[in-house]
Amino acid sequence: MSEIFAFAGKGGVGKTTVSGMLIRYLMEKRTGGPLLAVDADPNANLNEVLGVGSYATIGEAREMMKEAVPAGMTKETWMELKVHESLVESKGFDLLVMGRPEGQGCYCAANSLVKKHIEVLRENYAYVVVDNEAGMEHMSRLVTQDVDHLFVVSDATSRGLMTAKRILELAGELKLHIGKAHVLINRVRPGREEEAGRLAAQRGIGENDIIHDDPSLFDMDAEGGSIFSLNESAALLDAYAIFDKNLKK
Repeated sequence: MSEIFAFAGKGGVGKTTVSGMLIRYLMEKRTGGPLLAVDADPNANLNEVLGVGSYATIGEAREMMKEAVPAGMTKETWMELKVHESLVESKGFDLLVMGRPEGQGCYCAANSLVKKHIEVLRENYAYVVVDNEAGMEHMSRLVTQDVDHLFVVSDATSRGLMTAKRILELAGELKLHIGKAHVLINRVRPGREEEAGRLAAQRGIGENDIIHDDPSLFDMDAEGGSIFSLNESAALLDAYAIFDKNLKK
C-alpha cells in the first residue's frame, strides 16, 4: 500500500515549493519504490518546481471527452486511457496534473476524475505526494481522503495561521482519514522564531515546525530553476530536518 502525503494552506505561502521539497526528500532518502506527484491545484505550477516542461492535464482530457470518444469505446475506458497518457514520466517520479477545464464552471468534475483514478494508480507507487488547491473551501475534494500525513503550510501571519487552524478543524469535521497532521510555518525570518511560535499559539496551533526565509528560493524562481537545483539552501535543510523528525518509519 502506498504512503500518501497531502499539502494544504492559504495561497501564496509556499505550499507548492514545500511539496517539491518533500518529493526531493523522498527521492533522496527513501528507497521504497516509485513516487507519484499529483498537482491537484487548477492553477498548476508544481511542474515548474519539479523542472517538468510540457504536460497534459485531466481537465483538458475531460473537455475533449465531450466530442473525442471514438465509436465502440465507453467514456470511462477512454478517460482511463487519457489519464495514463497524462502521466509525465521524469527521473525518479511521475507527475499527474489536474489542470483547469477549458469550459466554464467549477473544477469538481476534473477533481473527481483525479480522485477516482488515483485510487487505481496508487497501487503502482510506494509514495504519492498531492499538492492540493490553496484555501480551505475545497478540502472536501482532497484527491485522496486516506492521507498518512497532511502538511498544512502557513506563513508567519495572523491570516495564514488562522487559515491553517480552520483547515485542521475542517479536516476533523469532514472526518477525513488522516494519520497525522503537521503545521509548517514557512518563510520565518531568522530571529523571529519565538514570535512565530507565539502567533501560532494565539491562533490555537500548538505543535508546529519552522522553515526559515531563504533568498535562494527567490533566485530559483527568478532563474527558472527547479527544487533539484538548490544546493546550500537553509529552507531545504529545515524541511529535511522536519521530514526526518516526522516521517520516521
